[in-house]
Amino acid sequence: MRETTEHFREHYRAAVSPRYNPWLHGGFVLAYGLLCIGLLYGTLERVQPLEWLVVPLALLFFNLCIYVVHRWLGHHKQPFARLFYARHSGDHHSFFTPGLMTYEGRQDWRVILFPAWLIVVHSLLFALPLWWLLSLWNSNVAALFASCTLIGYLAYEVFHACEHLPAKHPLARLPWVRQMRRLHELHHRRELMQERNFNIVLPLMDWLFGTLYWQPEEFPGPAHSSTRSTPMTRMQHQIDIPRSAASTLAYAASPRRWPEWHPSSLKVEGDDGPLFAGQGFEEDIHAGGRSGHLSWQVQEYLPGHRWRATAQGDHGLELQVTYKCQPLGAERTRFVRTLDYRFDSLLMRLGNQLLFKRRIERESAASLLALCETAQQAIALPAADPAR
Repeated sequence: MRETTEHFREHYRAAVSPRYNPWLHGGFVLAYGLLCIGLLYGTLERVQPLEWLVVPLALLFFNLCIYVVHRWLGHHKQPFARLFYARHSGDHHSFFTPGLMTYEGRQDWRVILFPAWLIVVHSLLFALPLWWLLSLWNSNVAALFASCTLIGYLAYEVFHACEHLPAKHPLARLPWVRQMRRLHELHHRRELMQERNFNIVLPLMDWLFGTLYWQPEEFPGPAHSSTRSTPMTRMQHQIDIPRSAASTLAYAASPRRWPEWHPSSLKVEGDDGPLFAGQGFEEDIHAGGRSGHLSWQVQEYLPGHRWRATAQGDHGLELQVTYKCQPLGAERTRFVRTLDYRFDSLLMRLGNQLLFKRRIERESAASLLALCETAQQAIALPAADPAR
């Protein structure tokens, strides 16, 4: 990526007016929406039981509308929706990425909430015409249907805001919000955002149209797991490689090429090239003086920035490897490899402390030296500009 998420956040925040008030922003949206809903409900007269059925139908209709708008306008350039695409895919998805999904200050709410004027446009160009059209047939149905489109809008804003709260926030820990927060985090993966998890409040349309993607929370790194008490062993090494971040990570994130540079990797079976989230592969290893087999699952791939995968092995072995790239120039990258692993077996945990850990540490350090050498051989430098 041309600039890191942190740099984008700095530039975005610097451009936000110092007079921006998130409480005024959110308060106006909520107050205006509730006022419109109240006015519509004030027109109801002796609503019949069958007329109340329009409420779930209207909410389903709005759920479909949000899905279509999010999928086809928010993530695909359309001439008539350039502003929405730029704000959503350009700003929102550059500001919030996996691992950086929570707001950090009042300016951040500007990139979470829709512009305040949008609910006015929504009420005048969508809810009001629907109310007028349906009122020609049934005034109660018209008021209920139009008000539900406004309820759906407010629900979207509230849920979306909750999905960018810190994980320990009381609202973010509510079961429904927690599940939607996880789906939204997966949607923010660069390789998934155009294909998966477009619903924000209820993933019904994602389920119906086959775009729902779920993946459990990955196990933590060096901290204690929420379900297990065995701590992880962490090893981290870095090296500067005279190649671009995008090409370096693409090479390192191609497991079929691991035996070229990692001394512990014997054989890898899987697809060629860098692997994306959801793809799996198998590896035969000889690490720490022991032979074994690992079944891998890629969790994340942000080209030029980060790649992460988890694996299961013999003796209850769990491990996670993370590659991070920091551009140091046009053709120079600081490559950081982080390995977290643990064993279930008490005997293997003892062996790790006494023997395996030191050997794996040496092998990990050696792998980066080999990576630097083989990456320079495998990745050609761009041709020099003859005009310079």
